[in-house]
Amino acid sequence: MRPAVLLQYLLPHRFLSRLVLWGTRWTLRPWKDFLIGRIVRSYHVDLDEAQSADFAAYPHFNAFFTRALKVGARPQPTDADAIACPADGRVSQSGAIEAGRILQAKGQDFTSAELIGDADAATVYADGSFLTVYLSPRDYHRVHMPLAGELVETVHIPGRIFSVAPFAALAIPRVFARNERLVCHFRNEHGPFVVVLIGAMLVSGIETVWRGVEVPPYASKTTRRDYRGHSIRLARGAELGRFNMGSTAIVLLPAELGRFEPTLRPEQAVRVGESVGRIKIGHNVTQFDNL
Repeated sequence: MRPAVLLQYLLPHRFLSRLVLWGTRWTLRPWKDFLIGRIVRSYHVDLDEAQSADFAAYPHFNAFFTRALKVGARPQPTDADAIACPADGRVSQSGAIEAGRILQAKGQDFTSAELIGDADAATVYADGSFLTVYLSPRDYHRVHMPLAGELVETVHIPGRIFSVAPFAALAIPRVFARNERLVCHFRNEHGPFVVVLIGAMLVSGIETVWRGVEVPPYASKTTRRDYRGHSIRLARGAELGRFNMGSTAIVLLPAELGRFEPTLRPEQAVRVGESVGRIKIGHNVTQFDNL
C-alpha cells in the first residue's frame, strides 16, 4: 500500500478537520492573505471570473474558497431538456448504474443503496445513471442544481473523512459510500433525482441554501430531515450548497428520467451550467408518486 493511502487510514480525520476549520476562518490579515495567495499561485486560480479579485474583500480564507463568481460567469443551457453540470471540476466517473452498482474507479465500485443510505429509495436508481464530479482546490466550490426541483428530504450520513482526490478513488474501496455525506432528494414534474454532497479530509464542511451549515457537526447517526410541504423549490442552475474545502458531488437519475452524455470521460474538465445530459420530457411519472 502506498504511503499516501496508508496515511488515509491512520490520520485522525476529524481532529485534523477541526484544526483546518479553525485555521481557514482566522481573520488575521497576514495569515488569510498568505493562505489565499498560496492557493492562487499553486493551483493557478482564475481570479478574473471571481466577484472580487481583491484579497481584502474576503474576511478569512474560507470566504475566498467559497467565493461567488461574476454574474453571467456560468451560463445555463438553453435547451429545456438539458441537464446542467452541478459543479466545476473534473469528471471522476459517469455512466450507467448497473444492477444498483456505481463505478468509482477501475476495479472499485459501490452500491447506490450504500451511497444514499436507503435500500428502498435506491431501487428507483438501480438501472439509472450517475455523474461524479471532483472539485479540486482551484475550483469554484458552490454546487448548483442540475435540474429544477423541489426538495423532498435530506439524509446526513456519518462516516469517515477520507480524501476524495483521484488517488483515493483508485485505492480506497467504496470511498464515496464511506465518507460523511449529505444526500439531497429532489423531484420535479418529470420524476425524482438525487444530489449527494460528499465530505472530504480537512474540514469536510457542507452548507445548503435552505439550512446553512450542515456539516460539521459530524454525525454519529443518520439524520433525516423531511422537507415535504416546505415548498423549497430551486431552478435549474440555482445554487443549492457549497463545500468548505474540496470534495465531490454525485448526481443520480432514474432511467425513466434521463441519462448523462455517453461522451463524458474520466478526468474531463467540466463547469457549472454545461449540458451534461438529457431528460425525457413528457414521460409518465406516476410510478414515482410514492416518493
